[in-house]
Amino acid sequence: MGIRTRRAHAHSKTHFVGFGLAGLLGFIALLCVTLALSLGAVVSSWLEDLPDYTSADAFLVAEPTRVYDADGNEIVAYYLQNRRSITLDQVSEYVIKGTIDTEDKRFYQHSGVDPEGIMRAAVGQVFGGGEQGGGSTITQQLVRWTVLSDEQFENTLRRKVREAYIAIQMEKTYTKDQILNMYLNTIFYGNGAYGIEAAAITYFNKSAADLTLNEAATLVGIPNSPTYYDPFVNYENCKSRRNLVLSRMLEAGDITQEEYDATCAEEIPLNPGQLTDSDSTYPFFTDYVRNLLLQDFSSDTIAQGGLRVYTTIQPAKQAAAEQACSDRIAAGGNPDIAAALVSIDNSNGHIVAMVGGQNYGNDTSAGQSTVNLATSKSQTGSSFKAIVLMAALEQGMSPDVRINCQATLQVTPTWAPSNINHINYGVITLQRATAVSSNTGYVQVAEAIGMDKVADMAARLGIDNSIDSGLAASLGTSELTPLEMCEAFSTIANAGVHRNPVAITKIEDRNGNVVYEHTDDPEQAVDSAVAVEATKILETVVTEGSASTLRSYFRCNQPVAGKTGTADNYSNLWFCGFTPQLTTAVWVGNPHSGTARVYYGGTKGTTATTAVPIWGNYMNAALQGVGRAEFPTSDHEIEYKPNESWTFLGTSSSVNTQGWSDQPVDDGSGTQGQTTTTQEPTTPTAPSTGDDGGGGNTGGGGGETTDPDGGETTDPGTNPGGGTNPGGGTNPGDGGGGETGDDQ
Repeated sequence: MGIRTRRAHAHSKTHFVGFGLAGLLGFIALLCVTLALSLGAVVSSWLEDLPDYTSADAFLVAEPTRVYDADGNEIVAYYLQNRRSITLDQVSEYVIKGTIDTEDKRFYQHSGVDPEGIMRAAVGQVFGGGEQGGGSTITQQLVRWTVLSDEQFENTLRRKVREAYIAIQMEKTYTKDQILNMYLNTIFYGNGAYGIEAAAITYFNKSAADLTLNEAATLVGIPNSPTYYDPFVNYENCKSRRNLVLSRMLEAGDITQEEYDATCAEEIPLNPGQLTDSDSTYPFFTDYVRNLLLQDFSSDTIAQGGLRVYTTIQPAKQAAAEQACSDRIAAGGNPDIAAALVSIDNSNGHIVAMVGGQNYGNDTSAGQSTVNLATSKSQTGSSFKAIVLMAALEQGMSPDVRINCQATLQVTPTWAPSNINHINYGVITLQRATAVSSNTGYVQVAEAIGMDKVADMAARLGIDNSIDSGLAASLGTSELTPLEMCEAFSTIANAGVHRNPVAITKIEDRNGNVVYEHTDDPEQAVDSAVAVEATKILETVVTEGSASTLRSYFRCNQPVAGKTGTADNYSNLWFCGFTPQLTTAVWVGNPHSGTARVYYGGTKGTTATTAVPIWGNYMNAALQGVGRAEFPTSDHEIEYKPNESWTFLGTSSSVNTQGWSDQPVDDGSGTQGQTTTTQEPTTPTAPSTGDDGGGGNTGGGGGETTDPDGGETTDPGTNPGGGTNPGGGTNPGDGGGGETGDDQ
């Protein structure tokens, strides 16, 4: 082989080697590019369905909805987690420094992900030394517990990539202090405490701003393993972890050697406290508020949306209402009865007091209940006659029209309502029939105008529940709530101007933005002249009728109007009344049985011994020191139809013709004709001991029932009275009655 040939072979080998090496390197490069592209595609797919991390709300955690009374006091919080968010300037510096030194000492240097931290964690895993900490930054941890909370327990590369990506994006949007603040309000410290403020109260019963070095280091160490480091259960573990936090703070130069030595030598000064978010100051009212919120917000939003809800409840009036109800019920010695009360400010419709019962709770064996009696339905008895009166006046029926209020009226072959104890009031005016609350008179009024007019009036006054179409509904057989009755009577008090009852005045979101604010929405629902005339008539119920005992309790210099009511068998006892400032409805009954007779003080309960005193005592306290006001007036009068144009099913047309003169009728109260009033009866064997007459020659007292023992029922009854003595008052001709008198 020649020299030329040998050179050619050598050259070819050299190029072969060169081309082979280049090819290998090219293949490796191509493989890397392919892998990178593939990995990029995978990573890209992992990032396709990320939650919305661009909104500030994405990093906000469950925050309770807080409810405030009219004075700005917090009265309840509805929460999913026991949490109370605060700002960074409300946190002890020891907590801030300890958290950074322990969890992420390069927090202020990295951009969301810390390569050094990851490497340090990896070295710790390989060579031991778990005390070096994990590789997740504070930002990553925050992302994991908020935006990626649904994935926080997934130990996958996909989750870690997603977490790192969002952490980097988050650091572009928020400052380090904002991120740290969100972190401290988010992490779980064990024992139901989320966030540093809840933890400070749970373990040391103090605010996070007041934590000492010892306390701060203890709390900083707990989130690493809330169960293992629980100081209530694993005290020594917690103490050891606290000392580790102190060593990290010493290493970072945030505490001195002397502070480190002194604190390590101390015990943990545990002083358990409790966030009372679940305990409401006024549970029946706050349950009502929550039900209102559920009409516009989801339960999740209420439990964790951080809303601020401002309500109308006035602490002083609420306290007076609860006191009046509880004192009166306790004095009756009957654990089976309860009282409800609703009070509305006539000027704006605000619910200033609401009592839904006296024993809130879930232990039924102890007589507890969470049913709000202020929003529960019961028969209203003769208190409903105020609505019938309004309808009659609107139809042009004069207060002076005469009606034969006979003892019993046969309305149908099977129904014959009677007055109390079958008292025959004789021919009296509509005004007088209201004061004495004649059942037979009001059935005739309702029949004359039509029950459709009564139902329409009820709806315009604010009653949402339906009214029965039968004539018995004119005597209060339809079931309504104290809240509805209070709303209706408040409309009367306001000269026919209706306002929906208001419990919530304003709602703010967690950022302080107003999402709802109540605006006054008065509506002239009924002609002012009608409401003004009705008010004048209802005043006589107090001055000379069934509620004449009221002034024994309500002594404020204010005009008062209202109506008592007793349902069948003395099962529901009412007084709905108003002054120019406030309207208040009171109900007393057996919440476990809507038909059970109310017994009070060992005898039959009456409005005079229950609802009227509660109303008077509450209103006396609520209006103490308030200057006298007068009821509204109207700039015009009602155009009444001629009295003779009315036809009543139990009244001769001649009584409303000109020249007819009143004939005195013995009505059983110790007086005659239109000057009579009656009381509720006491027991069947004793006369009334009220100071203004009770009884008469038909039985032992007044009331409004056809039941043999009195009341305001619509049953026919078979016995004209329950007493054997002709009267028991010291002023039998003047109506009224004392504590044992019955209402109309």
